[in-house]
Amino acid sequence: MAQTLHTDFDRIILGIDPGTNIMGYGILGIAGGEMSLQAAGVIRLDKLKNHALKLKMIFEKTVTLIESFKPDEFSVEAPFFGKNVQSMLKLGRAQGVAMAAALYSGIPIFEYSPKKIKLAVTGNGNASKEQVASMLQQLVGFEQKPRYLDATDGLAAAVCHYFQDNPGPAGKPRGWKSYVSSNPDKVVRVSR
Repeated sequence: MAQTLHTDFDRIILGIDPGTNIMGYGILGIAGGEMSLQAAGVIRLDKLKNHALKLKMIFEKTVTLIESFKPDEFSVEAPFFGKNVQSMLKLGRAQGVAMAAALYSGIPIFEYSPKKIKLAVTGNGNASKEQVASMLQQLVGFEQKPRYLDATDGLAAAVCHYFQDNPGPAGKPRGWKSYVSSNPDKVVRVSR
């Protein structure tokens, strides 16, 4: 995805989809209540065989993202509960190391479950990665879906935080429904 760095934002949110093989990230700029994609991508860790080295790389790359984009807030996807305890442990470590990088840099951390992120972005807590990516194309306006959907998952964490942190009318949280009603020109209607 395109990478542009602007300095005229009210705030910048770094979203992370933690992983020990591929970690996704998205940088969202906010100006005048409008979201703007600054960068999205992945950090490949699958070539490293040592888990400790993967964790070190996650920390270093997250600090580099923070130094490059200067985010004001850090949003991360919480590990989901699965049947494989070893996978959960590794994923939890990856998330913890990314969070430690934000703490090290003095950035406030916000954590959201995968279901909450999907619900905020698509209106469906059980949406697929492809559905999340398609809705993000509409919400943020990027042309081409990334090769790895972990990138859009990281971006989705940032968008979810923006929606949760910016109450709409009558103090109700914003979400995809609010965005759709406010931006009908950015939404493609599909008939069934």
